[in-house]
Amino acid sequence: MPVQSQIAFPASEPASFEIKSAQLTLLALLVKSADLAKISADLLAKFGPNGESPEFFDTDGIVLDFSQSEITLPHPQWNLLLNTLAQCRLSASAVRGLDAESLLFAKKNGLPEAPSEIRRPASKTAEPAPPTPAPAKVSPPVAAKPVTPAAVREVPIETMVVHKPLRSGQKVYARGCDLIVMAMVNRGAEIIADGNIHVYAPLRGKAMAGARGNTSARIFALSLEPELVSIAGVYRTTEQELGSDVLGKPAQVRLSDDGKEKIIIEPLKL
Repeated sequence: MPVQSQIAFPASEPASFEIKSAQLTLLALLVKSADLAKISADLLAKFGPNGESPEFFDTDGIVLDFSQSEITLPHPQWNLLLNTLAQCRLSASAVRGLDAESLLFAKKNGLPEAPSEIRRPASKTAEPAPPTPAPAKVSPPVAAKPVTPAAVREVPIETMVVHKPLRSGQKVYARGCDLIVMAMVNRGAEIIADGNIHVYAPLRGKAMAGARGNTSARIFALSLEPELVSIAGVYRTTEQELGSDVLGKPAQVRLSDDGKEKIIIEPLKL
């Protein structure tokens, strides 16, 4: 959930700090049941200390979305849910989808109201070309500053590359970036990325792209033979057999463009 805050202050700010606008990304927990104990148990089974993916989160902020439930606050299992989130390395940061009285309770407990919808960036459209400016004086060229090792280290990593085969039981998570695997992903292995996944070898284990809700993420493999594929939480297992045009062949996995969150698996034309 994009959250942007911008506050105007007088020009005379103290030298000890500076206030700037910031744009952060938060996850959302869509609550679909009034049984918070059941939700807590399911969260622990998946992301708790002894769950399937205990290190999936790292003290990440999360919005509690009650728009698809009939929960009112205070709730007898409210503290249980908050404690469970903490065990899963999550921190409740805001709420949405509550009635007025429940929202008042949440605010008194330090949880503000989040926007009801996640606004996606508008698609770019062609704009009229700006008027041609008058010719300006050409300044002499300025020599570029040499790039120092320190400056190189400040560039954020956008892709994780794995060169060795992944055996059964091994897991790799590319947090906040794409994942490239240059060797086989065997059955029982699991690869996860917040962005896209590229496997330049047989993909026979589990692959989950767009792990934090990026519906534009894709999975690419030179030989697609997976146990499970998932895009932004929408998954498909091998219980539903793949077509002969993609099984064991170069293929990609994506979500459908019609907004129905349907997995599409199609051949790659190389």
